[in-house]
Amino acid sequence: MKRFDRSGKKILAGAMSVALAGMSLLALGQNAGNATSGAQARPPTPMEQKGIGYLLAQQDKDGAWLPQVGPAVTAMVVKGLVQSGRPLADPAVKKGLDFIETCRQKDGGYYRDTNPNYNASIVLSTLAVLPGDAYKGQVAGLQTFLKGLQQVDGKKDAKGNAITKANSWYGGSGYGEDRPDLSNTSFFIEALHDCGITGSDPAMQKALVFVSRTQMNGETNDQEFAKGVTDGGFIYTPVDGGDSKFGDIDNLDGGSTLRSYGSMTYSGFKSLLYAGLTEDDPRVKAAVKWISNNWTLEYNPGSGGTLDGQYYYLHAFAKAMKAYGHDTITDSKGVKHDWRRELQEFLAAHQKPDGSWVNEKSPRWLEGNPVLPTAYMVLALQESRK
Repeated sequence: MKRFDRSGKKILAGAMSVALAGMSLLALGQNAGNATSGAQARPPTPMEQKGIGYLLAQQDKDGAWLPQVGPAVTAMVVKGLVQSGRPLADPAVKKGLDFIETCRQKDGGYYRDTNPNYNASIVLSTLAVLPGDAYKGQVAGLQTFLKGLQQVDGKKDAKGNAITKANSWYGGSGYGEDRPDLSNTSFFIEALHDCGITGSDPAMQKALVFVSRTQMNGETNDQEFAKGVTDGGFIYTPVDGGDSKFGDIDNLDGGSTLRSYGSMTYSGFKSLLYAGLTEDDPRVKAAVKWISNNWTLEYNPGSGGTLDGQYYYLHAFAKAMKAYGHDTITDSKGVKHDWRRELQEFLAAHQKPDGSWVNEKSPRWLEGNPVLPTAYMVLALQESRK
């Protein structure tokens, strides 16, 4: 991932690649995020407890986990701790929240020097599910801040062109006010969803335009790179003719097609569902088709069999399948898969004796540091609870 400041100016290339509507205010008053998470305050399973034990041992003296990234990873861990049943007064939770508060900026965002959308979106997802209303003001400020970063009418793209609905930047979110991508946009959508904001919200509707343009489905994607394509998977961004982190596929006619892949497909799939689309929608149908054709937990499908982004993928997988609402899915060979059981069995087989998970074969996107994969997997296990 690349790091950007508040304006979107690139600062550091690194391994890490995230006005209130009346209904939003109502959702805040009801602390609606608590109703949407679906995994709060339940006793952790032994596997989850081992992961939590590892994470507790890694908290630094300031209460943080991977503070170099900003507050995002700390927020993920705090969310996992609270959803495992720990109260806000728990020492590790309190220290984590205190660290997160040190990252609060005057503009309402939560970040340090870089990646304001990524960090603030993940913090909002955490604060939205906390019990009580102690963070009501911060949640309101984060909603306003994040909506202000969204690429909408009245802004300009990197080439100085006015952003309208016809522009491929439209509706998306980047690391800052820069080129939007599906990863950051999905974190933004998830944060709004966790606050109880529905798909009818204008920001959600604009984000849906961007997400739809990252899907390799010519029937519903108006971008030239998707013309005639029917695979239904998702790529990283539609900007500048589209980009996939895993390149393209050569065609017999001498052309090529951008390669869709698992981590972005599940991110896109859950974003469609969070934005209110139903199973009848052709975009949802196309995504389910891709998932059925590319079912695996062994690696990030579409990556060429590599383990790049494996734990990001599994995290997105769990959230998307939870949102989909089905216990099983049938693959293209007619085999029915219980996604919860398969995920839990896979994670049990790959958990280290100390309780952690780590991507030993591909450290890309910080997955070589066990703190981030372990945070991802604790949250994924919580999503897999019934």
